Amino acid sequence: MRLELRALLMVLGMATVACSSPQIMPAPPSSTTPGGSGKSAKTPQESAAIWVQLGQRYLEMGKLEIAKEDLQKALKFDPKSVDAHTVLATLYDRVGDRANAEQHYRQAADLSPTTGATNNNYGLYLCKLGRFDEAQKRFTLAKADGFYTGRDLVYLNSGTCVLLAKGPIDAAEDDFRRAIEINPKNGQALFQLASVLYQKADYFKARAFIQRFDALGQPSADALLLARNIEVKLGNAAAARDYAQRLREQFPDSTQTRSLDGASTQ
Repeated sequence: MRLELRALLMVLGMATVACSSPQIMPAPPSSTTPGGSGKSAKTPQESAAIWVQLGQRYLEMGKLEIAKEDLQKALKFDPKSVDAHTVLATLYDRVGDRANAEQHYRQAADLSPTTGATNNNYGLYLCKLGRFDEAQKRFTLAKADGFYTGRDLVYLNSGTCVLLAKGPIDAAEDDFRRAIEINPKNGQALFQLASVLYQKADYFKARAFIQRFDALGQPSADALLLARNIEVKLGNAAAARDYAQRLREQFPDSTQTRSLDGASTQ
């Protein structure tokens, strides 16, 4: 199991650890008895993995104290468990304990220094703290891991971090384009690239990418508002009204819908 943080959501939101949790919660391992009749005892690493699964599940359920206890048990079995450090970092981040969160993200990255997932996680956290240059160093390491299946997320996070740092918009654009090359269905990268192109007044290209996002069937208030604004800039009043209507129907109480009040082309 290799845990990873997902991408920054729509520039400002931070997402949670992604882990494919089992449908049935595993039984906790015994520290003194074999794994079962006729079976050899679990290795420390196997026992740690089970405690990590338990901790991850309790974290998802919001039972943070129990999750913390299980993850600490995992580290007693295997102090070098990258997954245990990663989930503990996420837990500490959730409760606002920055010192312990960073400590465990850093430990995970130190234990697996060339692995894309650990460097992506740590970079994402550093970006959240506003330590943008340090974050980009971690993203660069993550990008270099050719075996990392989540490389599109690294480029998405890197580009988003550039935007948060108010860095060169062209650099952010390059990262988003690379994310889409790796995974053409990365919806967040499609949205971010459309947003960047809109800022650059490249409205026709922005339309193409927001339409690709829309085709994924994952509507969001931000995306519908952006699509509406693109059509306004292109002088397509009918399409702008259609997007505005969808925004009102699907997200009636959103700030994006309220922003339409008094708009010239709705």
